[in-house]
Amino acid sequence: MIRNIESKDVEQICEIYNHYVENAVCTFEVEPVTVDEMTKRIENVTGVYPWIVAEEEGLIIGYAYAGRWKEREAYRFTVETSVYIRFGYVGRRIGSTIYTSLIRRLRSQGIHAVIGGVVLPNEKSERLHERLGFEKIGHFAEVGFKFDSWRDVGYFELILK
Repeated sequence: MIRNIESKDVEQICEIYNHYVENAVCTFEVEPVTVDEMTKRIENVTGVYPWIVAEEEGLIIGYAYAGRWKEREAYRFTVETSVYIRFGYVGRRIGSTIYTSLIRRLRSQGIHAVIGGVVLPNEKSERLHERLGFEKIGHFAEVGFKFDSWRDVGYFELILK
């Protein structure tokens, strides 16, 4: 089931996200996020943009959200998106399902451009974006440093029509 995030979900969102903070390079955050901090982040997003979760029998198995791309007013129709899947649930097309639902909601909001950033290499995330119609529009070399290595970031864009 895909639904809007609720306050009761924050702890599980932290579990999912902090797994990636501590074990992967797909986020450049290096310290686990507290429930209070995640609550603030969710509140900053949900006043304007969607934050949705995939739930299975009470367990949050993934989430996706959009946030403003940049602060300047001319960017108001452009968002940056993120999607995270609970460890152990990757590869079940949950990412595609939840991302598609997020894109539908953004389209209905009048959003024009969707940007997805991907730490490279990340074949699964790159394929996910391409499957959903995103095009790779940029590649920044060595812009992040995590786990004692420089990391590249690719940017993917989807124009909603």
